[in-house]
Amino acid sequence: MRLKAEPRFSESSPQSMLRELYEWIETAVFTIGGMLLVFSLLVRPVMVDGSSMVPTLLDRQQLVLRQIGYHEPAYGDIVVVDTPQLAEKVIIKRVIGKAGDEIDIDFERCEVRRNGELLEEPYINEPTQASFDVHFPVIVPEGHVFVMGDNRNHSKDSRSGDIGMVDLRQIMGKAVFRFLPLDQIGPI
Repeated sequence: MRLKAEPRFSESSPQSMLRELYEWIETAVFTIGGMLLVFSLLVRPVMVDGSSMVPTLLDRQQLVLRQIGYHEPAYGDIVVVDTPQLAEKVIIKRVIGKAGDEIDIDFERCEVRRNGELLEEPYINEPTQASFDVHFPVIVPEGHVFVMGDNRNHSKDSRSGDIGMVDLRQIMGKAVFRFLPLDQIGPI
């Protein structure tokens, strides 16, 4: 006796089509909801805008930020800062000083010192010569960090009163991974 294979749904009845449509919608809603949760709480994509972090980061590169659990920036971390006082709204900079640190920059000798120690900065594009309106040395206040771009002479950062010391509450997260362009994908 031969058994005949039955179709999964009987000739596309309206009930089975509605059930399948409902399952597709339900899957899409849960997928989108999960992605929104991940991207709003855990990680966040951000695009580099400008040349202030050359050579480490280039214009138009896409990064992933670590947000959740990131409360205490470390020296050298690359952070994204919300700057409502600027037209750019967010900036990407490197943490140079933390609360209580004395930052001193000698623009003639192109030297950056933290607590009297000359910083070893292999990541910068060129020696620090550009100054703005902040006078050095400065002490980083409690709850703040001092940030600078790696392209020091083409970066508006904590050396400028427009940005100044960055309140920790303005830090959106730490840049941890570059995902575009694909030929430069990898951790930062």
